[in-house]
Amino acid sequence: MPEPCALTVVVPARDEAEVLPALAARLRPVLDGLVAGGLAGYEVLVVDDGSTDATPVVLARLRRGWPQLRVVRLRTGSGHQAALSAGLARARGALGVVTMDADLQDPPELLPQLLAAAGGGADGPGGVDVVYAVRSDRSVDGWLKRTTAAGFYRLVRALGGTAPAQAGDFRYTSRAVVDVVLRLPEQHRVLRLVVPELGFRSASVPYARAARGAGRTKYPLRRMVRLSLDAITGSSTAPLRLATIFGLGGAALTSLLLVYALVSFAVGATVPGWTSTLAVVAGAGTLQLLCLGVLGEYVGRLYVQLQGRPAYLVASDSLADDGADDGADDGAD
Repeated sequence: MPEPCALTVVVPARDEAEVLPALAARLRPVLDGLVAGGLAGYEVLVVDDGSTDATPVVLARLRRGWPQLRVVRLRTGSGHQAALSAGLARARGALGVVTMDADLQDPPELLPQLLAAAGGGADGPGGVDVVYAVRSDRSVDGWLKRTTAAGFYRLVRALGGTAPAQAGDFRYTSRAVVDVVLRLPEQHRVLRLVVPELGFRSASVPYARAARGAGRTKYPLRRMVRLSLDAITGSSTAPLRLATIFGLGGAALTSLLLVYALVSFAVGATVPGWTSTLAVVAGAGTLQLLCLGVLGEYVGRLYVQLQGRPAYLVASDSLADDGADDGADDGAD
């Protein structure tokens, strides 16, 4: 019979054999302290994302002395976000889930503050469903890392995203949020953008980003670029709309060019064939951009429909508060 589990801590790990013992040494006292303070049990779910080093051996050794440690091993390296999704799908935490990285740049000592900011979860008085750990100090990161990260969040907000600036994947999410995320049919979801867009009540806790405990970063520039592309194309149709914007801008520019060409033709400041050539080239280019824009709008609608995100989520219903059940779902397709 498994022990009660109020909280699940999901930790994706790939080739983290060097840092896992230090992570366990810091994380376990924090969670045991929460249990002593009244938390009704926990589990630490490490998702081994196809490690090729001694990570499975280290995890097996740690499990012998830590019964709350649970290991899920993926068949192949599926990526950080996929490992997080796998952890959420298997998390047993009835209160909620905390996601964090294994490299100790996300300090385990921050967990009590995340739970305190949540106010006991969605069922508690004044509780919130999502608490973001926001990196207020990134001085341990290099200039390139800080610059690209800041640019990424600015771009996401410019495209209509709602992700808090400098909030990565270190966060607390209530069971209600986890259940909604798991119902989304997206295969390549980027959780740091998906969770804010659901619109649940949220709070944030600032922290100073620490240096990596051991090992090397698993997010080189190539993977950062891939994550950015997945994030942008997975949360916004703005890139598709660029064709429409360019088409409208081209139409305005073409109108000015036609006026200029006609005036030049009228005053005899052109060579034979120049006016017609300019009009045909400009008109054809504008027509192509406008057609691409229209196609982009329809492709964007298909894209949003295939994502399958609910059109709305009901936060409360006075009829339900009065004790009646109208049988309505909490979302709509």
